[in-house]
Formats: sequence, structure tokens, C-alpha cells
Amino acid sequence: MSGGLGARLRSIAVDLTPLRSRDFRLLWGGELLSNIGSNITLVAVYIQVYRLTGSAVAVGAIGLVQLVPLMVGSLFGGPLIDRYDRRRLLLIGQIVQTGGSVVLLGAALMSPTPVVLVYVGAAVIAGLDGFTLATRAAMTPTLVPTERLPSALALNQAMYTAAMIVGPAIGGIIVASAGLSWAYAIDVVSFGATITAVSLMRPHPPLETPEGDDRELGGWQRLVDGFRFLKGRRVLQSTFFIDLIAMIFGMPRSLFPILAVTQFHSGAETVGLLFSAVSVGGLLGALTSGWVHRVRRQGLAIIVAITLWGGAIAAFGLSGDLLTLACACLAVAGGADVVSAVFRSTILQDTVPDDLRGRLSGIHITVVAGGPRIGDAEAGIMAAVFTPTVSVVSGGLLCIAGVGLLALFVPEFARYQRGDAAMRSTS
Repeated sequence: MSGGLGARLRSIAVDLTPLRSRDFRLLWGGELLSNIGSNITLVAVYIQVYRLTGSAVAVGAIGLVQLVPLMVGSLFGGPLIDRYDRRRLLLIGQIVQTGGSVVLLGAALMSPTPVVLVYVGAAVIAGLDGFTLATRAAMTPTLVPTERLPSALALNQAMYTAAMIVGPAIGGIIVASAGLSWAYAIDVVSFGATITAVSLMRPHPPLETPEGDDRELGGWQRLVDGFRFLKGRRVLQSTFFIDLIAMIFGMPRSLFPILAVTQFHSGAETVGLLFSAVSVGGLLGALTSGWVHRVRRQGLAIIVAITLWGGAIAAFGLSGDLLTLACACLAVAGGADVVSAVFRSTILQDTVPDDLRGRLSGIHITVVAGGPRIGDAEAGIMAAVFTPTVSVVSGGLLCIAGVGLLALFVPEFARYQRGDAAMRSTS
């Protein structure tokens, strides 16, 4: 009996095999520590802007000031990722990104703090974050065996979500007890983990170096080639659109500082708890992801996951002042989001050749990281026009409606099975 139970548990437990790769293990460990610091800063920025302005629109504007630099970093960095050593690019990106946290630390030490300087620091971090995320995404398929790529992506999700649990939870406590400057200082120090890990890795140039005329193409033309690859690939396009639907309408994080005060009658600690609750579910989803490599109808799995995300967000909006129930709803949403992210990333990496992975990863990161930024603004505006509760509930319901429309107009997405990439690429 116990043997059967053990076998069943192993069948769903996260696959640790990718960690046997030295470079994947180095990058994974360094990113875990660095992302904890980055998530401390994430919470601190939202709390700081709300304290300085008391405005839902101003908090939502954080996403807008981050959106343009994020798009520039991820999109125009993509051609560089396809031409140069990805390890070196990642190292440079991490060093420069540290400067954004230094700006936020300096702003926190000023009295009074100019809110514009907070926006500048957040924008610098976002711009380099888009570039470094795209670089890591393009590197991952070359760090592990092909058959273990879904497992490696699931481990990455586990790492990100673990950092998004610990970071916000610690961040809320630090801001409440020690102040904003301590939160930003810890983030500055944490970048040393990734910088050290990347320094120890071997060089990772693209597998296929462009030759001939392609080598002479400018960055803009090479970026256009990345978008041209998407033409006609409706399944791949749908992985982008469905994530935009989920994040623009169903991501209420810019309202967490407001809801902590108005709905849960608390402060910074609750803000961190709400951020962490989403990631608790995400971590549970990632740690029980041993089954993902057995799923063939990946498009349908994404549709189900995003529908569950929208329903859980709507339920969160209706939870009233019941903090435990609210956190449980956010946890369900986080678990669904991780499942969606694993399959969306797998479809991307399965269908894109290595010499285009930098550019397509850049486009992917623009969607994945840009959607929540637009969602910040949408949630803030809706909360200002109506109420925070209306903003959250309507966003969850609109997410479900949007997924239904996508499934209706792109039926091949729900039918997509792993291994059908060639057949679907020109549909």
C-alpha cells in the first residue's frame, strides 16, 4: 500500500533531473536568491507609491512607466541574444539592473521622496528585467536534454514562485518594521547571487550562428524576422493572446495596497501576504508538476487553467474581509497560472528554432511581463471609476469571457497536441 502511494506521489512530484546539469543548477540557484530580493522591491514600490499619493491611478501607473522600457529591453534585446554569448549578456544585464535598485534606495533615503524618482527606478528595473528574462528563456533549452525541457521549465516556475512567496512576505514585514530603504538595500545585495552564478557558468553562444547576409542584418530587421516567424502560426500566437487576456483583466496586484487598508483594515504585512498567496498556489502547482510531460493536448490544458484563474480572481473579489478565504482564492489562481505558464513556454520552445529563440523569447517576455503592467493600469482605473471590488470581480469575469472567445475563434488551439508543431505552423 505504502509502495503504491509512494509511486503515485513520485508520478506527480516535480522532476529534479534538470538540476543534474551544472549550469542549469548554477543559474537556478542564483536566480532563486536574486528573485527573492526583486520581489521584496516589488512590494515596496507599490506600498511606497500608495503612501506618497493615496491614489489607485498612481499605483496603477507603475505598470505603465515600466511597460515601454520592458518592451524595448525584451524586443530589441532579442536580436542580440540570437547573435552573442548569452551568458555574457545575462551578466551585463544583471549588473546594470542592480543600478535600478540603487536608484530606488537613493529615493527612499530622500525626504521628501519624489514619486518621479520611484517611477524612474522601477522603469530601469523593468527594462533590464525584460532583457534578462528573455536571455534566460533562450538559454534554458540548451542547458538540459530536450525530453526534460518541460521539467526544467516547471523547475523554473517553482523557483520563481518560491521567490514570490518569500520575497513579498519578507518585504511586507521589512517595510512595516524597518522601512523602505532596508527593503531596497536587500535587493541591491541579492543581485550578487545571480552575478556570481553567471560568472561561474560556461559560455553559451547560440547553437546556430547566423551566416552570410543574415549576419549583416540590422537589429530592427532581425526583430521583424522574429515577428514574421509568428505569421500564420495561430497556436503559437494564441499562447500570447491568452496570457494577455488573463493578465490585463485578471491581475489585481496594483490594488493590493488599497485592499489591505480598505478591505482588510491592515497595512504593509497584509500587502506582502496577498502577493505571497498567489505564489503559494503557484509553488504547489509547480511542485506537483511531475505529470506535465505526459500531457499532449497542451492548448486545452492552457484554456482550462486560465479559466480557473479568472474564476478564482472573481471569487477573491467577493471574499469580503475574510483574509483567509481571500488568500485561498489567490492561491488557486496562482496554481492555475503556473500550469498555464509551463505549457505556454513548452509550446514556444518546441516550435521555435534556436537561432530565433532570443527574438521569440523577447516577444514572449514582452507579453508575459507586459500584460501585468497593463493590468495594473486597468485595475487602477476601474477601481477609481467604480470600486476596487468591482475592478477585481469584473476583471475575473472578463478573463473567462475572453478565454471563451479565443477558444471559439481559434479551435485548433484546444486541439493542439505536442508534436503537431510542424502541422500547425502554417495553419
